[in-house]
Amino acid sequence: MIGYVTIGTRDLERAGKFYDAIASEMGTPRMFTTDTFIAWGTPDGAAGIGVCYPQDGNPMSAGNGVMVALQAKDKAQVDRLHRLALSLGATDEGAPGPRGDTFYAGYFRDPDGNKLNAFVMG
Repeated sequence: MIGYVTIGTRDLERAGKFYDAIASEMGTPRMFTTDTFIAWGTPDGAAGIGVCYPQDGNPMSAGNGVMVALQAKDKAQVDRLHRLALSLGATDEGAPGPRGDTFYAGYFRDPDGNKLNAFVMG
């Protein structure tokens, strides 16, 4: 159902480096770059992600209650993504581990404060 998700940034270069590393771990390339926007994804693939400066010119702010969930291949990739994110300046919002019987996830905030998780079902 979701085609892609776009989140804001205060520093496009920093966000680009952060998401390049996350996307690389997930095997997802950068699709395109402009002066105000960067997107990662694959044509006809799973939902992609983009980062941009807000179009209205106002300062970026992290959405309260908004979270982007990145579907990992397995628990080991969840662990790697969480560690990678923290090494790139993310803040920990919940170490990788089981959440219920069939959900495994690790939570973090990117350097701009946007909340994400890496997860796997099963």
